[in-house]
Amino acid sequence: MLERYYRELLNFCMRKVRDRDTAADLAQESYARVLSMQQAGQAIREPAALLKQVAVHTKIDMDRRAAVREHDDIDALGEAEHPAAPQHLQPEEAYASSQTVQAYLDTIEALPPRCREAFAMYLFDELPNKEIAERMGVSLSLVDRYIKRGKLACMARREALRNGE
Repeated sequence: MLERYYRELLNFCMRKVRDRDTAADLAQESYARVLSMQQAGQAIREPAALLKQVAVHTKIDMDRRAAVREHDDIDALGEAEHPAAPQHLQPEEAYASSQTVQAYLDTIEALPPRCREAFAMYLFDELPNKEIAERMGVSLSLVDRYIKRGKLACMARREALRNGE
């Protein structure tokens, strides 16, 4: 029964971790957890939703384990040998990153209202285009155009940021 949701779950995991191997591990672990719930006699009414929820919780567990391992590794180095904070945690990098995020948010905010609404549901809520169309009361092709326009605007902003504009 759950096999038919694998590709959808794998795509969901890919959006969360941005790494194919980690996404596959996350999907496999999520399936194992849901199957054990099913074998324990728990009724599963919405398998796709449950798999995604379990995947999110599994990702949190993976992140916590990684943080504990990293913390243990740092403790093992000794006080005098602590490495500098990762580049993304340096003040200059954090500021630049926040500026980049703000640039993207400004780009999305500049979209026409209905386009912005559709693109936000697609990007932030991760809703499928069909559901966005139903919620907005518009055609699927119009939602496709809104999302394409949002993506193009973000791609243009990315190019501008790369060129120092």
